[in-house]
Amino acid sequence: MISYAECSARERLALLLDAGSFHEWLPPSERVTSPHLAQLGVPCAFDDGVAVGRAMLDGRSVFVAAQEGAFMGGGVGEVHGAKLVGLMQRALRDRPAAVLLLAESGGVRLHEANAGLIAVSEVMRALLDVRAAGIPVLVLIGGANGCFGGMGIVARCADYIVMSDVGRLAMSGPEVIEASHGVDEFDSRDRALVWRTTGGKHRWLTGDCDALVEDDVAAFRAAAIAAIGESRPLTLAALEQEHALLTARLHALPAENADGANGANNAGIDEAMRLWSALGIADAQQVPELSVEAVRALRTI
Repeated sequence: MISYAECSARERLALLLDAGSFHEWLPPSERVTSPHLAQLGVPCAFDDGVAVGRAMLDGRSVFVAAQEGAFMGGGVGEVHGAKLVGLMQRALRDRPAAVLLLAESGGVRLHEANAGLIAVSEVMRALLDVRAAGIPVLVLIGGANGCFGGMGIVARCADYIVMSDVGRLAMSGPEVIEASHGVDEFDSRDRALVWRTTGGKHRWLTGDCDALVEDDVAAFRAAAIAAIGESRPLTLAALEQEHALLTARLHALPAENADGANGANNAGIDEAMRLWSALGIADAQQVPELSVEAVRALRTI
């Protein structure tokens, strides 16, 4: 077993895809770097923190992008986003079997401000264009930095999400919530709380990801292969189904427990556990200690 979380972006590409099949576009040798970081005197990376290219997965042609969490937390800037958009646009022309996004990002690169925000919005639009063309977009989440901010939205725009139990997915990261609303709202230092509310097990139980796997590159590869054909048409019915899922989740908790706080009480039950119980999961307090296989069997939605 090789830990997916402990691999770099290029290590994941080498181990996840068919051996030797990855061909990178705009590799580090091209030195396509962010102009904004240079102006600020901030060190840059010659690939701007993301590797994009074509490859084979189980003998099928795929386009793939892998974000490098070790560079600025995988933050999306102008060039980083442009590489992702270019990948999607080329997919419309060449029509691979799927587009894979190995996401590891804290969201927009704050150093680039509006340029980063615009980049994320362009990535979302390009991704939806690919989906509308019938090409499935698969997002794999299991890196140490999680998938937050704008990239969290990008992930939820995709056809299919694979997460490990150590992966994390949300709009606002724990530190952002704490900084905005205080430690009483969300204690970012409480790692168990963080994983209960943003981790792979939680996202699986609430229907926010489509496959829950072990923190193992081989498990991610197998899940990606299985999901290549999982194209989901962008229709009004599909959107209404998604809204129904969100509405059911919103109303699953009694009103007095749905106030946005973490809900910790003397019994050690927080909002995540209350929601799991409301969704019909017995012994919700035991979920964090259960194996991935055991948690997969608990899903009710």
